[in-house]
Amino acid sequence: MSEHVIDLQGITHGYGPKVVLSSLSLRVRKGEFLSLVGPSGCGKSTLFRLITGEEKPQKGIVMVGGKPKDGPGPDVGIVYQAYTLFPHLTVLGNVIHALMVRDTSIPERVFSRFSSGFRGRVASVSKRAHEYLGMVKLADSGKKYPDELSGGMRQRVAIAQALVMEPQILLMDEPFGALDTFTREELQLDLRRVWEQTGMTILFVTHDLEEAIFVGTRIAVLSQHFHTDDPSHNGGSRIVMDIPIDFPPPRNSRLKESPELNRVLERVRRNPALHGTRDMEILRAAKFVLEHPDSVRPVLAADPQAGN
Repeated sequence: MSEHVIDLQGITHGYGPKVVLSSLSLRVRKGEFLSLVGPSGCGKSTLFRLITGEEKPQKGIVMVGGKPKDGPGPDVGIVYQAYTLFPHLTVLGNVIHALMVRDTSIPERVFSRFSSGFRGRVASVSKRAHEYLGMVKLADSGKKYPDELSGGMRQRVAIAQALVMEPQILLMDEPFGALDTFTREELQLDLRRVWEQTGMTILFVTHDLEEAIFVGTRIAVLSQHFHTDDPSHNGGSRIVMDIPIDFPPPRNSRLKESPELNRVLERVRRNPALHGTRDMEILRAAKFVLEHPDSVRPVLAADPQAGN
Protein backbone atom coordinates (compact mmCIF):
# COMPACT_ATOMS: atom_id res chain seq x y z
CA MET A 1 0.00 0.00 0.00
CA SER A 2 1.24 3.51 -0.84
CA GLU A 3 2.57 5.64 2.01
CA HIS A 4 0.58 8.52 0.53
CA VAL A 5 -3.13 8.62 1.40
CA ILE A 6 -3.64 11.01 -1.54
CA ASP A 7 -1.66 10.51 -4.73
CA LEU A 8 -2.66 12.54 -7.80
CA GLN A 9 -0.64 11.58 -10.84
CA GLY A 10 -0.55 13.81 -13.93
CA ILE A 11 -4.11 15.09 -13.59
CA THR A 12 -5.54 17.04 -16.52
CA HIS A 13 -9.20 18.01 -16.30
CA GLY A 14 -11.53 20.66 -17.67
CA TYR A 15 -14.99 21.48 -18.96
CA GLY A 16 -15.56 21.81 -22.69
CA PRO A 17 -12.62 23.67 -24.24
CA LYS A 18 -11.51 25.13 -20.88
CA VAL A 19 -8.61 23.33 -19.18
CA VAL A 20 -8.82 23.77 -15.39
CA LEU A 21 -6.04 21.48 -14.15
CA SER A 22 -3.04 20.64 -16.31
CA SER A 23 -0.58 17.80 -15.60
CA LEU A 24 -1.07 18.32 -11.86
CA SER A 25 0.56 15.96 -9.39
CA LEU A 26 0.18 16.03 -5.61
CA ARG A 27 1.10 13.56 -2.86
CA VAL A 28 -0.15 13.81 0.73
CA ARG A 29 0.87 11.51 3.57
CA LYS A 30 -1.49 10.19 6.22
CA GLY A 31 -1.90 12.68 9.06
CA GLU A 32 -0.74 15.75 7.15
CA PHE A 33 -2.57 19.07 7.41
CA LEU A 34 -2.21 20.62 3.96
CA SER A 35 -3.41 24.19 3.39
CA LEU A 36 -4.25 24.90 -0.24
CA VAL A 37 -4.41 28.47 -1.54
CA GLY A 38 -4.63 30.04 -4.98
CA PRO A 39 -6.20 32.79 -7.07
CA SER A 40 -9.86 32.70 -8.04
CA GLY A 41 -10.61 30.23 -10.80
CA CYS A 42 -7.50 28.13 -10.23
CA GLY A 43 -9.46 24.89 -9.82
CA LYS A 44 -9.49 24.25 -6.06
CA SER A 45 -13.13 23.11 -6.12
CA THR A 46 -12.46 20.92 -9.17
CA LEU A 47 -9.55 19.32 -7.33
CA PHE A 48 -11.82 18.54 -4.38
CA ARG A 49 -14.44 16.94 -6.63
CA LEU A 50 -11.77 14.67 -8.10
CA ILE A 51 -10.58 13.61 -4.64
CA THR A 52 -14.14 12.89 -3.43
CA GLY A 53 -14.77 10.88 -6.59
CA GLU A 54 -17.63 13.08 -7.78
CA GLU A 55 -15.75 13.52 -11.06
CA LYS A 56 -13.13 11.47 -12.88
CA PRO A 57 -10.11 13.16 -14.46
CA GLN A 58 -9.87 13.32 -18.22
CA LYS A 59 -6.21 12.29 -17.89
CA GLY A 60 -4.19 10.98 -14.98
CA ILE A 61 -4.88 8.89 -11.88
CA VAL A 62 -6.50 9.77 -8.55
CA MET A 63 -5.40 7.43 -5.77
CA VAL A 64 -6.99 7.61 -2.31
CA GLY A 65 -5.83 5.23 0.40
CA GLY A 66 -3.63 3.43 -2.11
CA LYS A 67 -6.53 2.63 -4.44
CA PRO A 68 -7.95 4.35 -7.54
CA LYS A 69 -10.84 6.60 -6.55
CA ASP A 70 -13.83 5.39 -8.54
CA GLY A 71 -16.67 7.28 -6.84
CA PRO A 72 -17.88 9.03 -3.67
CA GLY A 73 -17.60 7.12 -0.41
CA PRO A 74 -17.19 7.50 3.36
CA ASP A 75 -13.38 7.49 3.07
CA VAL A 76 -13.48 11.20 2.14
CA GLY A 77 -15.47 13.73 4.19
CA ILE A 78 -16.03 17.37 3.33
CA VAL A 79 -16.98 20.55 5.19
CA TYR A 80 -18.18 23.56 3.19
CA GLN A 81 -18.40 27.24 4.06
CA ALA A 82 -22.20 27.02 3.82
CA TYR A 83 -23.16 24.43 6.43
CA THR A 84 -26.22 22.32 5.60
CA LEU A 85 -28.04 21.25 8.74
CA PHE A 86 -31.54 19.81 8.96
CA PRO A 87 -33.63 22.48 10.72
CA HIS A 88 -36.13 19.94 12.11
CA LEU A 89 -33.40 17.89 13.82
CA THR A 90 -31.54 18.75 17.00
CA VAL A 91 -27.76 19.11 17.03
CA LEU A 92 -27.51 15.51 18.20
CA GLY A 93 -30.00 14.39 15.55
CA ASN A 94 -27.96 16.05 12.80
CA VAL A 95 -24.81 14.21 13.86
CA ILE A 96 -26.67 10.89 14.19
CA HIS A 97 -28.02 11.43 10.68
CA ALA A 98 -24.44 11.64 9.42
CA LEU A 99 -23.79 8.25 11.03
CA MET A 100 -26.84 6.86 9.23
CA VAL A 101 -25.35 7.91 5.90
CA ARG A 102 -22.24 5.88 6.69
CA ASP A 103 -23.96 2.90 8.31
CA THR A 104 -26.96 1.78 6.28
CA SER A 105 -27.83 -0.80 8.96
CA ILE A 106 -29.28 2.03 11.06
CA PRO A 107 -32.93 2.40 10.03
CA GLU A 108 -34.31 5.88 9.40
CA ARG A 109 -36.75 5.73 12.31
CA VAL A 110 -33.88 5.37 14.82
CA PHE A 111 -33.23 9.10 14.94
CA SER A 112 -36.87 10.19 14.57
CA ARG A 113 -38.43 7.85 17.14
CA PHE A 114 -36.48 5.56 19.47
CA SER A 115 -38.35 2.27 19.33
CA SER A 116 -37.61 -0.46 21.88
CA GLY A 117 -36.30 -2.83 19.21
CA PHE A 118 -33.36 -0.56 18.52
CA ARG A 119 -32.56 0.82 21.97
CA GLY A 120 -29.16 -0.84 22.15
CA ARG A 121 -28.17 0.38 18.74
CA VAL A 122 -29.49 3.85 19.47
CA ALA A 123 -27.50 4.02 22.69
CA SER A 124 -24.31 3.13 20.85
CA VAL A 125 -24.93 5.63 18.05
CA SER A 126 -25.93 8.37 20.48
CA LYS A 127 -22.80 7.81 22.58
CA ARG A 128 -20.58 8.12 19.52
CA ALA A 129 -22.35 11.27 18.36
CA HIS A 130 -21.95 12.79 21.85
CA GLU A 131 -18.22 12.03 21.76
CA TYR A 132 -17.73 14.02 18.59
CA LEU A 133 -19.92 16.86 19.80
CA GLY A 134 -17.67 17.04 22.83
CA MET A 135 -14.65 17.16 20.56
CA VAL A 136 -16.00 20.34 18.92
CA LYS A 137 -17.11 21.84 22.24
CA LEU A 138 -20.85 21.25 21.81
CA ALA A 139 -21.35 18.58 24.47
CA ASP A 140 -24.06 20.66 26.18
CA SER A 141 -25.87 21.70 22.99
CA GLY A 142 -27.16 18.36 21.73
CA LYS A 143 -30.82 19.21 22.37
CA LYS A 144 -30.71 22.58 20.61
CA TYR A 145 -31.98 23.19 17.08
CA PRO A 146 -29.93 24.90 14.33
CA ASP A 147 -31.90 28.15 14.57
CA GLU A 148 -30.84 28.41 18.22
CA LEU A 149 -27.13 28.35 17.32
CA SER A 150 -24.64 31.02 16.28
CA GLY A 151 -22.83 30.73 12.96
CA GLY A 152 -19.74 29.40 14.67
CA MET A 153 -21.74 26.77 16.54
CA ARG A 154 -23.44 25.64 13.33
CA GLN A 155 -20.06 25.23 11.69
CA ARG A 156 -18.93 23.14 14.66
CA VAL A 157 -21.93 20.85 14.07
CA ALA A 158 -20.92 20.54 10.41
CA ILE A 159 -17.40 19.57 11.46
CA ALA A 160 -18.78 17.01 13.94
CA GLN A 161 -20.95 15.56 11.16
CA ALA A 162 -17.84 15.03 9.03
CA LEU A 163 -15.68 13.71 11.87
CA VAL A 164 -18.23 11.20 13.16
CA MET A 165 -18.02 9.35 9.86
CA GLU A 166 -14.30 8.81 10.56
CA PRO A 167 -13.09 9.43 7.00
CA GLN A 168 -9.50 8.82 5.95
CA ILE A 169 -9.40 12.36 4.58
CA LEU A 170 -11.26 15.51 5.55
CA LEU A 171 -11.61 18.20 2.90
CA MET A 172 -12.49 21.69 4.15
CA ASP A 173 -13.57 24.31 1.59
CA GLU A 174 -13.38 27.81 3.13
CA PRO A 175 -15.04 26.49 6.30
CA PHE A 176 -14.50 29.67 8.34
CA GLY A 177 -14.92 32.24 5.58
CA ALA A 178 -18.31 33.55 6.77
CA LEU A 179 -17.37 33.93 10.44
CA ASP A 180 -16.28 36.99 12.40
CA THR A 181 -12.60 37.38 13.28
CA PHE A 182 -12.88 36.24 16.91
CA THR A 183 -14.99 33.16 16.14
CA ARG A 184 -12.76 32.31 13.19
CA GLU A 185 -9.61 32.29 15.32
CA GLU A 186 -11.30 30.22 18.00
CA LEU A 187 -12.30 27.60 15.42
CA GLN A 188 -8.80 27.62 13.89
CA LEU A 189 -7.34 26.70 17.27
CA ASP A 190 -10.05 24.08 17.90
CA LEU A 191 -9.47 22.53 14.48
CA ARG A 192 -5.76 22.19 15.20
CA ARG A 193 -6.61 20.54 18.52
CA VAL A 194 -9.03 18.10 16.86
CA TRP A 195 -6.43 17.30 14.19
CA GLU A 196 -3.82 16.58 16.87
CA GLN A 197 -6.29 14.30 18.69
CA THR A 198 -7.45 12.34 15.66
CA GLY A 199 -4.39 12.32 13.38
CA MET A 200 -6.77 12.78 10.45
CA THR A 201 -5.47 13.89 7.05
CA ILE A 202 -6.86 17.35 6.27
CA LEU A 203 -6.88 19.42 3.07
CA PHE A 204 -7.90 22.94 3.96
CA VAL A 205 -8.79 25.53 1.30
CA THR A 206 -8.80 29.20 2.25
CA HIS A 207 -8.21 32.63 0.70
CA ASP A 208 -6.70 33.85 3.97
CA LEU A 209 -2.93 33.28 3.77
CA GLU A 210 -2.39 33.89 7.47
CA GLU A 211 -5.04 31.29 8.28
CA ALA A 212 -3.49 28.80 5.84
CA ILE A 213 -0.07 29.12 7.47
CA PHE A 214 -1.43 29.21 11.02
CA VAL A 215 -3.38 25.94 10.85
CA GLY A 216 -1.36 23.83 8.43
CA THR A 217 1.79 21.73 8.47
CA ARG A 218 2.27 22.38 4.76
CA ILE A 219 1.09 25.01 2.30
CA ALA A 220 0.65 24.57 -1.44
CA VAL A 221 -0.21 27.23 -4.01
CA LEU A 222 -2.37 26.12 -6.92
CA SER A 223 -2.21 28.59 -9.83
CA GLN A 224 -2.82 29.06 -13.52
CA HIS A 225 -0.53 32.12 -13.62
CA PHE A 226 2.70 30.70 -14.90
CA HIS A 227 4.51 30.49 -18.21
CA THR A 228 6.22 27.55 -19.84
CA ASP A 229 7.63 26.77 -23.27
CA ASP A 230 6.30 23.24 -23.00
CA PRO A 231 4.18 22.76 -26.18
CA SER A 232 1.86 20.35 -24.34
CA HIS A 233 0.70 23.04 -21.92
CA ASN A 234 -2.70 24.41 -22.92
CA GLY A 235 -3.64 26.43 -19.86
CA GLY A 236 -4.84 25.13 -16.52
CA SER A 237 -3.33 25.11 -13.04
CA ARG A 238 -0.54 23.27 -11.31
CA ILE A 239 1.06 23.30 -7.88
CA VAL A 240 3.60 26.13 -8.23
CA MET A 241 4.64 26.40 -4.58
CA ASP A 242 4.78 23.65 -1.97
CA ILE A 243 6.63 24.23 1.30
CA PRO A 244 6.58 22.72 4.80
CA ILE A 245 5.39 24.71 7.82
CA ASP A 246 7.21 23.87 11.01
CA PHE A 247 6.66 26.14 13.99
CA PRO A 248 7.60 25.07 17.50
CA PRO A 249 4.57 24.31 19.70
CA PRO A 250 2.20 25.48 20.92
CA ARG A 251 0.01 26.92 18.21
CA ASN A 252 -1.77 29.85 19.81
CA SER A 253 -2.84 33.40 19.02
CA ARG A 254 0.63 34.78 19.76
CA LEU A 255 2.05 32.85 16.81
CA LYS A 256 0.19 35.17 14.42
CA GLU A 257 2.31 38.08 15.66
CA SER A 258 5.57 36.17 15.49
CA PRO A 259 8.41 36.97 13.04
CA GLU A 260 8.49 33.28 12.04
CA LEU A 261 4.91 33.24 10.76
CA ASN A 262 5.25 36.63 9.10
CA ARG A 263 8.38 35.52 7.22
CA VAL A 264 6.48 32.57 5.75
CA LEU A 265 3.49 34.83 5.04
CA GLU A 266 5.58 37.33 3.09
CA ARG A 267 7.35 34.59 1.19
CA VAL A 268 4.08 33.09 -0.03
CA ARG A 269 2.56 36.50 -0.67
CA ARG A 270 5.46 37.52 -2.94
CA ASN A 271 4.95 34.54 -5.24
CA PRO A 272 3.76 36.13 -8.51
CA ALA A 273 1.69 33.08 -9.44
CA LEU A 274 -0.64 33.89 -6.55
CA HIS A 275 -1.61 37.17 -8.20
CA GLY A 276 -1.03 37.06 -11.95
CA THR A 277 -1.10 40.86 -12.27
CA ARG A 278 0.32 42.40 -15.42
CA ASP A 279 2.94 44.47 -13.63
CA MET A 280 4.58 41.38 -12.12
CA GLU A 281 6.86 38.83 -13.70
CA ILE A 282 4.77 35.73 -14.30
CA LEU A 283 6.32 32.66 -12.74
CA ARG A 284 8.20 30.40 -15.11
CA ALA A 285 7.94 26.66 -14.71
CA ALA A 286 11.65 26.39 -13.90
CA LYS A 287 11.08 28.60 -10.85
CA PHE A 288 8.38 26.51 -9.20
CA VAL A 289 9.07 26.57 -5.45
CA LEU A 290 8.65 22.91 -4.57
CA GLU A 291 10.52 22.39 -1.31
CA HIS A 292 8.30 19.98 0.59
CA PRO A 293 9.82 16.45 0.68
CA ASP A 294 6.76 15.06 -1.12
CA SER A 295 6.56 17.76 -3.79
CA VAL A 296 6.23 16.50 -7.35
CA ARG A 297 8.01 18.60 -9.95
CA PRO A 298 6.19 18.62 -13.30
CA VAL A 299 8.19 17.03 -16.10
CA LEU A 300 8.47 19.80 -18.70
CA ALA A 301 10.60 19.69 -21.81
CA ALA A 302 11.72 23.30 -21.25
CA ASP A 303 12.45 22.86 -17.54
CA PRO A 304 16.13 22.25 -16.75
CA GLN A 305 15.08 20.84 -13.35
CA ALA A 306 12.68 18.32 -14.87
CA GLY A 307 12.86 14.95 -13.20
CA ASN A 308 14.73 16.21 -10.12
